[in-house]
Amino acid sequence: MTRGIGYYVHHQGVGHWQRACAIAAALDRPCTLIGTLAGVETAEAPGPVLDLPDDRLDDGFAGLDGEAERPRSLHYAPLAHPGIRARMARIAAWAADTDPLLLVVDVSVEVALFARLLSLPSLVFRLAGTRTDLPHLEAFRSADRLIAPFPAALEAEGVPDWVRAKTDYAGFLGRPIAQRPGAEAGADGPIVVVFGRGGGGGAHADLAAAARSVPERDWHVLGPVTGSGTLPANLHLHGWVADADPWIARAGLVVGGAGDGVVAAVAARGKRFVCLPEERAYGEQIEKARALARLGAAVVHAGWPEAALWPGLVRAGLALDPAPIAGLSDPHAIGHAAALIERQARRRESAASGSR
Repeated sequence: MTRGIGYYVHHQGVGHWQRACAIAAALDRPCTLIGTLAGVETAEAPGPVLDLPDDRLDDGFAGLDGEAERPRSLHYAPLAHPGIRARMARIAAWAADTDPLLLVVDVSVEVALFARLLSLPSLVFRLAGTRTDLPHLEAFRSADRLIAPFPAALEAEGVPDWVRAKTDYAGFLGRPIAQRPGAEAGADGPIVVVFGRGGGGGAHADLAAAARSVPERDWHVLGPVTGSGTLPANLHLHGWVADADPWIARAGLVVGGAGDGVVAAVAARGKRFVCLPEERAYGEQIEKARALARLGAAVVHAGWPEAALWPGLVRAGLALDPAPIAGLSDPHAIGHAAALIERQARRRESAASGSR
């Protein structure tokens, strides 16, 4: 019987879950998806699911636990939290019962280090940004290999050489883009603004001012918007949409943050891009936006621009050559990531057979 693996899924946003399902479906061996999955539609999972108790504090999850003192190799280890105790016990019981070959961790320093304590080999996802703090580096040391869900061209400056050498760059691991004949638009298409679930969304007044400053273009906004008021005729608010790709396909220019989902979707369609990186831990979006600017793949502006700046930003965005950003997309990235995982699983399988 083929030995399986586990895949730990972080519960911030939906991107981790979506790529976990896509990668697991491409694997040639059983894969158990593990995580706090309340509110996630797990019916789409391509295999077994292990739902864990929630580890978040009453005020949510900000990446740190607020403890006055904690071991320096950890980010999140609140004391007297029964949810954490129960989730770690459940992971340990699963490992003992199923004897997996390895655990893919996307992402958690604590789960990566716990896997090592369980004598369970791991492949750890390394997100964009400068993650050179001690907890991240110790998690990276604990892993067999690291998987970067972005192209090597978007690597941050200042990443240690040993971390780069241990990293396999899988490329953007978003949903495969289905070609829709006749759906694509060139530079004459509308402006499409995309706000992902991981951010705070847009402000009604800011969007209205931007649309009024470029009245010759229709503006279509996808994602949450706060506030209310009179909309200019060229501004259309669509709220959350299950699939942003048809809108991006019709765009002449896309405006959005530097999250993996948005950048991957823009690159897959080869769209001209005005990138407004948002504040994230470890400079994840800032570093990625800087790399996009270096490559000539986007016009970058920190924060939401004042209304007077929009005409120039739109002109600069429309003047971009789409080739650099299109060159960042790999339609086979999911299969590439699955092959990386399978290769490491086979190495572990071979090592286990040789030791018997």
